Amino acid sequence: MEGAFNFRDLGGYPTTDGRTTKWRTLFRSDGLGELSDTDLECLRAIGLRRVIDLRLEREIAERGRFPVDKHAVEFHHLSILDQTWDNFGEDIKRLPVTEFLHRAYSSMLRDGAPKFVEAFHLLGSPDALPAVFHCAAGKDRTGILAVLVLGALGVERESIVADYALTSRAMSSILARLSSNPERAAKISQAPPSFFAADGDAIRLLLDDIERTHGSVRAMVLAFGVDEASLVRLEEHLLVG
Repeated sequence: MEGAFNFRDLGGYPTTDGRTTKWRTLFRSDGLGELSDTDLECLRAIGLRRVIDLRLEREIAERGRFPVDKHAVEFHHLSILDQTWDNFGEDIKRLPVTEFLHRAYSSMLRDGAPKFVEAFHLLGSPDALPAVFHCAAGKDRTGILAVLVLGALGVERESIVADYALTSRAMSSILARLSSNPERAAKISQAPPSFFAADGDAIRLLLDDIERTHGSVRAMVLAFGVDEASLVRLEEHLLVG
């Protein structure tokens, strides 16, 4: 992609029962407000139908949204958070990277559970796929939804961790784009490094918590309120083998 640096396919991951996730069906990304015409041709080629934007309304107003006027998708705005991390207290910001991300993601799961449930229903509804979900950098809100979807499908634990950590390859390009705005550049320069880390150990700790409390990611999302029918449809459309 020319206008997105963390757009990637969630296909090819092995599950614990010997299947794999299907290619060219579900994608995750950073912001999609600056896609080029070439990017849009790529999305037309994969038949993209649905876009789920996980950002705040303020972020959409500042950075733009998916260009539905150029490629008619079903667009859904589903803000996972009520505030961005720059509003966290200084004591939390000073934590080591793994501990900070573990705490932040645990809080996101707890407070954002209803929104994650809604995301599952949007992805598991008939004719939803191919689809992409995204936030600003495609790391945190997007990352946790990817953990939940892959985990609920039974993807192997280390593949879930590895998928999350791939964002580190794109972070320098994402930060360069975000820093093109002087006001955002000032905020980025003052933010702690943990804000921009894709630390796999934080996901391992989060998965430990989920397994200890619920037994599995699938059991947790069902306990949150995701209906079995949505999960079954996701399995039918996203798993092969």
